[in-house]
Parts: sequence; structure tokens; C-alpha cells
Amino acid sequence: MQESHKPGVIIIEGHVQGLANMRLLAKAGVPVVVVDKNDCIARHSKYCQDFYLCPEFIEDDFAEFLLQLAKKKNLNGWLLLPSNDHAVNTLSRHQPELQDTFKMLIPPLSVFATIYDKSRLLGLAQSLGIPTPKTDYFICTKPVSIDLNFPVITKGKLGLTFYKKVGKKAILSKNEKQLLQDLMALARVIGLSDTFSQEVIPYDGSNKTVSFTAFSVDGEIKTYWMGVKLREHPLQFGTATFCESVHKQECLEYSRQLLQALFYTGVCEIEFMRDPRDGLFKLIEINARTWLWVGLAAACGVNYPLFIYNHVNGLPNDFPATYQVGIRWRNFWTDTIFSFLAIFKGKLRILDYLQSVHGDGLIDAVRDKEDPRPFWMMTKMLFKLAKKR
Repeated sequence: MQESHKPGVIIIEGHVQGLANMRLLAKAGVPVVVVDKNDCIARHSKYCQDFYLCPEFIEDDFAEFLLQLAKKKNLNGWLLLPSNDHAVNTLSRHQPELQDTFKMLIPPLSVFATIYDKSRLLGLAQSLGIPTPKTDYFICTKPVSIDLNFPVITKGKLGLTFYKKVGKKAILSKNEKQLLQDLMALARVIGLSDTFSQEVIPYDGSNKTVSFTAFSVDGEIKTYWMGVKLREHPLQFGTATFCESVHKQECLEYSRQLLQALFYTGVCEIEFMRDPRDGLFKLIEINARTWLWVGLAAACGVNYPLFIYNHVNGLPNDFPATYQVGIRWRNFWTDTIFSFLAIFKGKLRILDYLQSVHGDGLIDAVRDKEDPRPFWMMTKMLFKLAKKR
């Protein structure tokens, strides 16, 4: 790694989001290195000054790895920029010892716990009058009554614990009989008191997931940006493949209340979905970090990774009051693969797909003329994965 007197940034996880964060910082003259537990596309970027393999993000060993890395590579004073919920969890838990070596802009454990524990987050939202999907907390496998409309999705209050024990992020129950069977199965591997069940907001084809994102200081929003998932996999509950910048005033008002109540400092993404039954946007979750399509926000004029860097280093930020709407973002390979599957299943019209991927105002998640190698490495990785399967 080249020596630099300017404090740099350690990108934690070098997938699409990490790559976007790295490019935006490097183009602003900030030194950047990447750490990941696997090979990743960001390590192949011309902007990556070095790459280090690390332990699992959720393990305590990851915090110790970062401290040892700082000693070996003289990275004291560098910013830790996570692109992964597990990494945020570990950084928040180990913030006292890490902040003596690194700069960080993640919520303290008290705030993170409210965000991470979905029951606490839902309780906070409800106390503020922010709509949420109808929710019940079952404590036995044979509840006296079930006052939920089906289908119902059951999740863990702590998502990581649920995933480790169940092997899935959530369980979908299509009717009452299936829910009772699912609760019995869950009770054998995790306490039902650690779960909650929630009505699935009906999907009418137009009520896409809206992401409200913001940079705030002590609960005051300094700048914000919003986008909508036009396509995702799996449908309705999945990872974005095709998105567009939008503005939804209701999401701004709800988010302002939440961030003030949390006294939140940093960047976050707050997801909402409109319920066609009553027309209300309802809170889904909060991510205490940048998100997969952070590059779209930057293309619209809101450069979150640079705002974070400037803030922690005491540099001025020129926060935009507005941003461009109607700009679209596409993750080429995932969008192509899952769109063709959707077309084959009759869930997407081929004409709609073709029209969406042509015209002005479309940016690619990975492909960059000035930095082409990550795209070709992603192609190679996908080809190897497909060959194995």
C-alpha cells in the first residue's frame, strides 16, 4: 500500500455497495482499502490500494482483526465504513475499544439495539403514530386467537439470531393451519418469545418498497434521498436489481420523527411500503448503514460516503437541499437473470423490461468505463457459481 498522510477509509465488505462507496471516496482523493471475508469485486478496482481477508464480520475476532491490521499497516485514524449489518453489529458492540484507533460514524449500542430489535423498533414507531404492518407476538404454539390477515410472515426480533437457528430470514405462512405448524417447528429451535408474526402487505404491482435515506446529526436531518425498488429478487421481500429515485412526502415526515426520537447521527436507510388497503406507507425496517444502491443517491447529487468522511474528519459538508428524481439504477447481471426468470413465469412483460433498460438517466451498479475490471470479475464469479450449480 502506498504511504499517504491523508487519513483513509477501510471499506468493510467489497460487494456492490462497498465498490460504490470506494469509488466515490477515491474519486474525491481519499485513500481506500477493502477488507472482506471472501474474494470480492471491489478488490479488483483500480481505486483499491490494498485488500485484506478477514474473519466473519459478526464474530468478536473481527474487531481484534481490525485493531491488529491498524498496527501492521499504520491505519490509525482511518474511517471504518461497513457495508454489512453483521459488521455494524460488531462495530457497535466493540465501539469503546475501536474508537481509540479508528474513526467511526455508527450508532451507539443503545440506539443500535432499538433498531436491531424489531420489536423495540415497532414499539417506537407505534408510540410516534407511524403506521406499521399489523403484528402479533405469539408465546405458545396454540394461541387462543389469531387476529391477523393471511399471508403472515414470522421473523426474529433479532434477525441474526433467528437466521443462525432457523436457517432462514423469515417464515411465510399462507393460512392459519400453516402458521400453527410453523410456530410448532420454530418452537423446537428458537423461543417463540424471540419472534414476531406480521401481516404481509398485499402487493398490487404498484406498491413497491421505498427507501428513505438520510444523513442526520443528533436526530436533525442534514440531507436526504429516496428511491423505489422497481424490481427485486425475490419479489416484494428481496434485494434490489432495478431502482429509481423518487420523492414521497409521507416517508420524509415519518422518518423525521423516527430519527429525532432516536437522536440519530450518521447515515441510515429506512424502508417503507404502501398498504393498498388503507393507502398508508408502513415502516418495514431501518438499516444503520449505507445500502446496496448508494451509488444511485450519489448520481442524484447526494454523496453519502463523502459526507461521512468529511464529518468524522472535521471537514465542511455542502449538503444538498434537493436531488434529482427519475434517475434509474440497474445491477446488470442480477437484474438480467431474474428479469428473464420473471418473464418466463409470466410475472414481467418483455416489452416493459426492454423499455426500462433503454433511454437516458440509467446508471449501472458495477460497470464503469474508467474502472472496468470489477464488472468483468463479477461476470467471472457468476460464471463459476453457475458452473458449480
